Amino acid sequence: MAENSVVLLGCGDVGPIHEPMEIYSTLVRSTLATGDIRFGQCERLYSERGSLQVHSGVSERPLKPHMASVFSDCGFDVVSMAGNHGMDWGPDALLDTIALFREKGMQTVGAGRNLMEARQPAIIERNGVRVAILAYCSVLHEGYAAGPDKAGIAPLRAHTYYKPMEYQAGMPPRVVTVPYQEDLEAMLSDIGEAKNAADVVVLSLHWGIHFIPRVIADYQPMVAEAAFGAGADLILGHHAHAPKAIGIHSGKVCFYSLSNFIMSTNLTSRLMSKDPTKTAAQATAAFAKRYGVTMDPDHPLPYGTDSKRSLIAKAVLSREGVKKVSFLPVLIDKQLRPEVLHHGDPRFDDAASFMEWVSEEFDHKFTVEGNEVVVTGA
Repeated sequence: MAENSVVLLGCGDVGPIHEPMEIYSTLVRSTLATGDIRFGQCERLYSERGSLQVHSGVSERPLKPHMASVFSDCGFDVVSMAGNHGMDWGPDALLDTIALFREKGMQTVGAGRNLMEARQPAIIERNGVRVAILAYCSVLHEGYAAGPDKAGIAPLRAHTYYKPMEYQAGMPPRVVTVPYQEDLEAMLSDIGEAKNAADVVVLSLHWGIHFIPRVIADYQPMVAEAAFGAGADLILGHHAHAPKAIGIHSGKVCFYSLSNFIMSTNLTSRLMSKDPTKTAAQATAAFAKRYGVTMDPDHPLPYGTDSKRSLIAKAVLSREGVKKVSFLPVLIDKQLRPEVLHHGDPRFDDAASFMEWVSEEFDHKFTVEGNEVVVTGA
C-alpha cells in the first residue's frame, strides 16, 4: 500500500471453543496478511480464574489461555472486548483476558479496570496515518458495565418500550428502542477526543438483535447518525451471528453486523440445560421458531443457515479520512474455517445478493471490483 494510505480489515465474532485452534485460520491467513491493521471481536474469556455471575445465563467456563492462539494466527492488531459475555465470570477473567492479548502484542478496546480505561481508544499509526479505534456494547447484563471504580465493559445501552399498534387487545406491539442518553453522550465525547488525536476514527459496536434475519433495532441508526456527526468515519458492528445491513449515513459506511468469523459453540447443550424436558431436536426446533431462522443440520454452527455467511470489512484510510470501503464475501465451511470467496464463484454472487437483500432499507450501492464489493451511496 502506498505511503499515507492504510488498509484496515475488520472481522466479526471470534471465539471457537473446540480444539485444535490452528485449523480455523488456514483459509484466511493470506488475505488477512494483506491488511495493515486487522481488527476482531472477542466472544470468549481466556482465564484460569473467575466466578460465574448470576445474570450471565451461560455455564461454559472461561477457555484455557492457550486457546487464544486463534487471534495470533489471524494476526489481529486490535481486539474488542466490548461483548455481552465479557463479564460472565467476573472482573478477574475479563482482566486476565485483556492482559493476555496485550502480552501477545495486541491492543484491546471496550473494557478495562474502570470506565475511563474501558472508553480509551486504541491508536495505531501505519504509513503516516493515525487510526483510533473505540468499542462499546449495547447488550449488557445487569452489572456488566464498567464504572468509575469498577471493572467492566464500555456501555452503550438502550431502553426498550412497547407501543400498541392497534386498539385490539392481543395485537403485537411495536418495539421501540432508544439509546441511554448518558451512554450516548459519553461515546460522542470519546469520538470527538479520538478525532483530535487521529486522522481516522473507527467505531466498533456490539449491538442489535441476534439471530433474527434482517431486523435492525430503532436505536442503531440513531446511534450511527450521531456517531458519524461527532466525527466517526466507519462503524464495524457485530453480535447478530449473521450478516445484517450495510448502510450509508451522512456519506459514511456502517456495517450493522459482520457476522461470525471464527466461532464454535455448545448452544444445543445450553438450550437443553435451560429446559431438561426437551430433547436436542425439540430444543433446536424451539430456538428456530423463536428467532424465525431455518436450521442447517449439516453445518456445525447452530444459529441458523445464515450464520455461516460472513464478510470482512475493508477500508482504505488516509490522513484525509476514508478513501474507499468494500467487503470481502466469506463463507464458513463445515470445519468452521472462514473462506474468502472470489468473483466468478457462484457462492460469491449468492453472498452479494444476500447482502443486497439485508441492506434494502438503507442507502447503499454495491459494485463488484475484482474480488471485492465496493460500498457507496446510492
